[in-house]
Amino acid sequence: MENYNPFDNVIAVVENAAEKLGYVPADYETLKYSERELQVSIPVRMDDGSIKVFEGYRVQHSTTRGPAKGGIRFHPSVNKDEVKALAAWMTFKCAVVNIPYGGAKGGVIVDPRKLSKSELRHLTRRFTKMISPIIGPDQDIPAPDVNTNPEIMGWIMDTYSTMKGHSVPGVVTGKPLAINGIPGRMSATGRGVLFTTKNVLDKMGIAFKDATIAIQGFGNVGGTAARLFYKEGFTVVAVSDVSGGLYKADGLNIYELLEFTKNNPDKLFEDYQAEGVKHITNAEILSTKCTVLVPAAMENQINSDTADTLQCQVVIEAANGPTTLNGDAILAKRNIPIIPDILCNAGGVIVSYLEWVQNLQAIYWEETETNTKLKHVMDRSFEEVYTMVQEKNVSYREAAYMIAIQRVVEAKKIRGVWP
Repeated sequence: MENYNPFDNVIAVVENAAEKLGYVPADYETLKYSERELQVSIPVRMDDGSIKVFEGYRVQHSTTRGPAKGGIRFHPSVNKDEVKALAAWMTFKCAVVNIPYGGAKGGVIVDPRKLSKSELRHLTRRFTKMISPIIGPDQDIPAPDVNTNPEIMGWIMDTYSTMKGHSVPGVVTGKPLAINGIPGRMSATGRGVLFTTKNVLDKMGIAFKDATIAIQGFGNVGGTAARLFYKEGFTVVAVSDVSGGLYKADGLNIYELLEFTKNNPDKLFEDYQAEGVKHITNAEILSTKCTVLVPAAMENQINSDTADTLQCQVVIEAANGPTTLNGDAILAKRNIPIIPDILCNAGGVIVSYLEWVQNLQAIYWEETETNTKLKHVMDRSFEEVYTMVQEKNVSYREAAYMIAIQRVVEAKKIRGVWP
């Protein structure tokens, strides 16, 4: 098994991109460190009256280009290195799509499926209190991530607002519409994946009607991407969740799968049965023969153990950090391009930015306008990365990081190092 440290992975990618830009270490040294790392203990009174203490983190990687921005995840595998890596990815994600944010991330070590709703609410509110000194609409704006959702963002917004004595909707994004959320936010990341996939298939000269899609992960991002691909007429041949995958050579009925997950919240794909649908493992999802492979689950999926098994023509990284350095190198030798996470899944933070702008200025626009703005930014950003790929003869990942690092370094040079 490959030894994987996500933060080391980020640093290696940064150093490689900076070298290709001709930077000396003094230009980018600060990018190898987080500006601020907060580790907190979160005592929660459980339903049985006992007290259980959870561990949580909020890491701010950079505020050079604006307030820190990044999600909060609730997951048993959360650790500091993962959160540091995710915060750094957010810095570069915001920079590559050129929105005025830095990067942050938060996490709590917990399996939310084992908590009652009241326990989850108590955990969220206490975690918000513990990180409140370093968050705020002008400082650091959290958002949903793995196992968090609009309802949880609503609890964070209410907790922070109660502490301040007035409503502060701009403290988080991804909120319910009833409390100043924005239409289109929940589908934004998956929609951005669709836009990026269309852009790269255009460059590869592959007709959409001829493209087959395999998606690892069927949460908000993977499920939304699957729905949008299906709606656009793509053939989605494979999808998976934590229990395993489903495969059908002539295409799955995604609307039916979405209904199954909606109507059976306690069931997984292993429980799904339909004519012509074959059950496969999560490893087999990665090795499915397809045009486009979309890893939309967790980090460290395409690595030295799995990269040789891929049978796709291009990888669209919908998850954060699904490919390791070794995985990158193997796919490069196999001439399988990877469109990196910091570009592919930036749709969520782009629409989060629009939500934040609405909250600060007390303005509103319809979902069609939100989606139009999202498409404009995703298309423009892809073209910038593609131009860098062609001009510098580098990979898509190197090109995206070169653009992002250039923007952060330029801002840092203008601001200077104080004192």
